[in-house]
Amino acid sequence: MLKKNDAQGHSVHPATASLHAGFRSDPTTKAVCVPIYQNTAYELDGDLSKIADIYNVKEDGYTYTRIINPTTRALETRFAAVDNAADCLAVASGQAATFIALANLCSGQPGDNIVAAPFLYGNTWNLLHNTFRRFGIETRTAANSEPAEFEKHVDDRTICLFGECVSNPILDPLPVRSLAEIGRKRGIPVVVDNTTTPLVCRPSNLGAAMATYSATKYICGHGTTLGGLISDYGSFPFQQYPDRFPLFSAPDEAHGGILWHQAVQEVNDLGKSAALLKARMTWLRDTGPCASPFNSFQLLQGLETLHLRMRQHCENAEIVADMLNNHPKVVRVTHPSHFTGRKRELADDLFDKRYGYGAMLMFEVKDAASGRALIENVEMIYHVSNVGDARTLITHPVSTTHTTVPREKRMAAGINDGTIRLCVGLEHADDIIRDLERALSAVN
Repeated sequence: MLKKNDAQGHSVHPATASLHAGFRSDPTTKAVCVPIYQNTAYELDGDLSKIADIYNVKEDGYTYTRIINPTTRALETRFAAVDNAADCLAVASGQAATFIALANLCSGQPGDNIVAAPFLYGNTWNLLHNTFRRFGIETRTAANSEPAEFEKHVDDRTICLFGECVSNPILDPLPVRSLAEIGRKRGIPVVVDNTTTPLVCRPSNLGAAMATYSATKYICGHGTTLGGLISDYGSFPFQQYPDRFPLFSAPDEAHGGILWHQAVQEVNDLGKSAALLKARMTWLRDTGPCASPFNSFQLLQGLETLHLRMRQHCENAEIVADMLNNHPKVVRVTHPSHFTGRKRELADDLFDKRYGYGAMLMFEVKDAASGRALIENVEMIYHVSNVGDARTLITHPVSTTHTTVPREKRMAAGINDGTIRLCVGLEHADDIIRDLERALSAVN
């Protein structure tokens, strides 16, 4: 098994880790690719006291696929190496990843709150402001993405600062490094959603405690497979803040009075993150959004080429953004490569320039009718509301994802009548441009 560092202590490049980490070969057949262990349960043979230790989190082992599965565990270990994380937990979708990552931090007592960025993916916004509210977890929204606006809402029951590294769809950059400084000062972890910029943005280098991913998007890369991933970077000392995070330092009744900071020291494979060990053995066990073994296999295939695809996605996006910026029927283009001033400083801090500035961009035509005409006249590009596919995807939010949102709220969130979201794929840039120019020619 390849670790994050090789035998000589050299850091393993993500391109290497994506092919080798977490699995060398099947011990029985010597098959090189990770097998699909498409089963639910595992034979409990041998010493019953040893089996009891597995259930009591005193020893590694497989019990039930809702909690742990060999194929899924290979994905978790491999992505942890790619993402420079202590460990990783795979779940059924990106929404499940966000839910479990945040719910896992709650104390179980009234008063817990999350301070969130103002621009969030719509379903994340609903999770935080409606579903979590019904559980007694309040979400407070910063007025803008300035760190001081986050800190205004912090109190002694704040369980995390949360936002998307680059918001979907308006591409607002999150000041992760500055938020992490506030978090260190106040004893609060920063949790980020890095779905749209895996590898392009490295949360571990910016001070984030944890990151969530909809692996359905770029990690899969081909629009075929649902999945979610939670990375714990091992940088936040939950046990040092028992008043804020009592379940990380006091006995947890959800698992027989276990002390998670002690349990993580008794296991080997699962002994790299107390936070994710707790999430696996309580939230994943009790709510059940486990990753399918077959989906985990599919995500492993996508992960192998992630570093290649993200470079090409980003390169194509910059070329397309430049073309649109010079087109007479385009009112405005939003892409991090075109940012100036403070936003450009943030983008340069967030993004690894060896990859680029991300694959998503927004542009505007003059009105809703122009937006609809554009969408109706693309031929090669797919009109799809998903993101992160190998193919270029386009959508007019006013006619699709934001059609039920009141106009004033939609425009306050940066979605105007003629806003178009474009997720640039892996086709040749000339063909993407040719299709967009054809569609723009139909706009009055």
